[in-house]
Amino acid sequence: MVVLDVSVVNVALPSMASDLGFAPGSLSWVVNAYTLAFGGLLLLGGRFADFVGHRTAMLLGLTVFGLASVAGGLAQNPGQLIAARAGQGLAGALLAPLSLAVIMLAFPEGKERSRAVGTWAMVAAAGSALGVLLGGLLTEWLSWRWVLYVNLPIVAVGLLLAGPSLTNGRTTRLRRLDLVGAVLVTTSVTALVNGLIRAGEHGWGTSGALLSFAVAVLAGGAFAGWELRAAAEPLVRFGVFRARSVWVANLVVVFIGAATVAGFYFASLFLQNVLHYSPLKAGAAFVPFCLGTIAGSLLSGRLTTRFGVRAVLTAGLTLGAAGMLLFGRMGADSTFLGGFLLPSLVASVGVGLCMVANTSLATTGAAAHEAGLISGLINAARQIGGSLGLAVLTTVAASGNSSSGADDTVGRLVNGYSHAFFVTAGFCAVAAVVAALFAPGTPKAPAGRRPGIDDPARNAVDARTGATGDTAAPA
Repeated sequence: MVVLDVSVVNVALPSMASDLGFAPGSLSWVVNAYTLAFGGLLLLGGRFADFVGHRTAMLLGLTVFGLASVAGGLAQNPGQLIAARAGQGLAGALLAPLSLAVIMLAFPEGKERSRAVGTWAMVAAAGSALGVLLGGLLTEWLSWRWVLYVNLPIVAVGLLLAGPSLTNGRTTRLRRLDLVGAVLVTTSVTALVNGLIRAGEHGWGTSGALLSFAVAVLAGGAFAGWELRAAAEPLVRFGVFRARSVWVANLVVVFIGAATVAGFYFASLFLQNVLHYSPLKAGAAFVPFCLGTIAGSLLSGRLTTRFGVRAVLTAGLTLGAAGMLLFGRMGADSTFLGGFLLPSLVASVGVGLCMVANTSLATTGAAAHEAGLISGLINAARQIGGSLGLAVLTTVAASGNSSSGADDTVGRLVNGYSHAFFVTAGFCAVAAVVAALFAPGTPKAPAGRRPGIDDPARNAVDARTGATGDTAAPA
């Protein structure tokens, strides 16, 4: 639900604009309000769930998401819809890291957790493609308001299952939440995402973008200083990055987020602006991508067991790069079968492989009391990567459009989209190199042992410095 809501509104935007009377240039805030609240609050959301207990946090997050969805569906003016989308983003920032943290605690490390994390990653990877499809169906058959109401059945089932399924056992040693750190990191991430949004829309040298980047740097520096020197119980223990699995997974997922978010965006534009697909037909064109992502996800666990996470992650990212290169070769005379289907299948299998392998890598050896922190970090990295990729590639596409020698509008669009896809392929290729050089061969722990959970020495954490009894990277 959380991932789907990033993309489900895209094809409904024109209907929202005509129905509610959006002013020119303001329609993008239907997407941006969700992105800002979601990206800015992810780290706080992950830690808050650890602090108050998982059942309480899940019930609260689902309730707020449901109420915000109702408010958005009933909106009578642009301001009400934008506020409702911000409310969804706030709830999503709590639910996204919590959903992964629950899995990390419910399953001991090994085959069971790998299978569960693989399912989570598969749903997350397929969510964006499903959102495009569902948005087209609902807008075409019902109305744009149903892209918000569609969340209510999911919320209802979630509320019914969360009560009996989850516990409120305290997994954190925090006696209080680091509110100063929370304000600083939220300010930094929100300003960064806002700057990237403004850079993508208006250019990297505009005053709004530069001011946002400056605030992000200043708040980020203040946050790091506070956490390392002043916070009695830090919101983020920087010692977690000493584990190779953590910093590699977070770095790789920045590039994955950039490639997938931007890839979906430009593929949707290509279908509608170049091939002149209707919203419904454009949504249906992403069905093979959904199926390919599921297939790659199902294969990932078996292949990782046999060949190790480094090989699977590198192979998945390489396939993703190949798929984006094929997307970049499409032209105005391309057909679905001859031009769109093959790159969809190649890229989607690659996305499924690398998303599952990378999520498993990030969660390996995580201490029970830091499940929310690890989950918040990996989700925040993906969100920042998506915002960064969209901002960069919007600029790349505009540059390719203006530099094209084509006389017609479609030709210029094709040139711009091709440039964007080629850079997206570059994102995947860089991530593949990082994985090949630095990812551990396999993240699996010895049978019967749960590193970071059952090892008292490893759990002996100094709250201020982040030092642990065992800071070595997992095997």
